[in-house]
Amino acid sequence: MEPTVTRGIALNRPANPPIRLSFGLFWLVDLVATVFLFLVPYATELNPITTHFYELIGLPGVVLAGSIYAATVVMIGHYLSKPYDALFAVGTVLVYAFCATNNVILLMSGEAVFETLAIA
Repeated sequence: MEPTVTRGIALNRPANPPIRLSFGLFWLVDLVATVFLFLVPYATELNPITTHFYELIGLPGVVLAGSIYAATVVMIGHYLSKPYDALFAVGTVLVYAFCATNNVILLMSGEAVFETLAIA
């Protein structure tokens, strides 16, 4: 009997679970805030891909675009070798933390953090 060889793609996760959890939380906050950006009259989403998906299918398009971004980040993290996978995950967490913070402050105050920093 011949042994069966299964060929597949072996994905390895970044080693640090808190980094993955942080990414998931910031991604979720950013996604919810982005959905609300389309519902308030005083804020606009700057990402043209998300806006295009919104114009095509409405709010589900915003969720679809956000899910595609997250899946892309996860796949890139799986293919990177150590320690680059963790560095990439940390960088992504920082980007999502900034975006989520900016979007939440924009929704609450009507002014974006980036605009405030650029003016100061």
